[in-house]
Amino acid sequence: MRKYKKAILPTGFKASGISCGIKKSGKLDLALFFSATPAKCSSMFTANKMPAAPVILDKYYLKNNSRFNAIIANSGNANCFTGKPGLKDAKLTSQALAKALDLNSESVLVASTGIIGKRLPFSKIKCGIPKLVSGLSAHGINQAKKAIMTTDTFAKEFSVKFKIGAKDISICGIAKGAGMISPNMATLLVFIFTDASITQASLNKALKIAVENSFNCITVDGCMSTNDSVMLLANGSSGNILINSGRNFDLFSKTLNLVTLELAKMIVRDAEGASKFIQIKVSSAKNFIEAKNVALAIANSNLFKTAMYGENPNFGRIFAAVGSSGAQVLEKDIKIKVSSLKKKDIFVEVVLNQGNAEALIYTSDLTPEYVKINAEYN
Repeated sequence: MRKYKKAILPTGFKASGISCGIKKSGKLDLALFFSATPAKCSSMFTANKMPAAPVILDKYYLKNNSRFNAIIANSGNANCFTGKPGLKDAKLTSQALAKALDLNSESVLVASTGIIGKRLPFSKIKCGIPKLVSGLSAHGINQAKKAIMTTDTFAKEFSVKFKIGAKDISICGIAKGAGMISPNMATLLVFIFTDASITQASLNKALKIAVENSFNCITVDGCMSTNDSVMLLANGSSGNILINSGRNFDLFSKTLNLVTLELAKMIVRDAEGASKFIQIKVSSAKNFIEAKNVALAIANSNLFKTAMYGENPNFGRIFAAVGSSGAQVLEKDIKIKVSSLKKKDIFVEVVLNQGNAEALIYTSDLTPEYVKINAEYN
């Protein structure tokens, strides 16, 4: 297995990224990911009950279609809280790209991230599509990964190459996310590409496992977004024996887990205004759900997060957060261990002495810079 801290597109995939004028800064804001061979798609979306227009449209397309050729994503505008006009804009975006690529519009997925409550400037996207399409190349991922960023300070990217039988398989993932990060899922867009040949059921299973172990284990501020989307495309171009179950599935799933966890950790390391990367392990819990709930209660405690920023060993805040989680734990059974607060990476372990289950959550500290960024975000 070979790991790369950069995006290397698998066989058959191309990408591009341009500035079409959505962002006033003139930075890249429109990305395209394309596979000439129709790809199987597995996706997971926000649990927010007020989903953005692209999420609504994608769910409809996924319900009625099993193969996809392209994803078009914009940053700078979330196309959310825009009602029927927003849904129309998302559909027009899909149709305009499909026409340019000579595809069925329902084989084009859409994604948006940015400001909520403003109409998507579809005319700018439409004008940019010809340039977006003409720029498609295997190296276009270097522009595409930047075109999905908002408050991110760096692009999140990770690739892995491995073998199934005699065939080389690749998995490449890119992501955006820095604030409004909370499980189920975080404010993120994640696009993952693989040339593996795999059944739809196995693709769905692998993604569900990977998301649960990565993007649903991170939190920055406990705020749930409206646009969260994780999309995994598999075009089968490697020609491997079809992955269905057994050792080949386990290897694919393990590798996908590696990619998503690396991306998830990068999101936390780039958390808005953060100065600390914090791992919270809750062990000896009755069950996994209890362990995760306790870890999240600590990770989302503003008192805990500000203490970590101030390098203040006030661990009573951890104790209080455990109690707020609802876990039935006796005071005498709780053991708290914390690594040096002077370092950028902090490890917290809370032992409940209730059972054998454990959970690991990743979070950041809360700083004045976080307040400044979000006070000015407009």
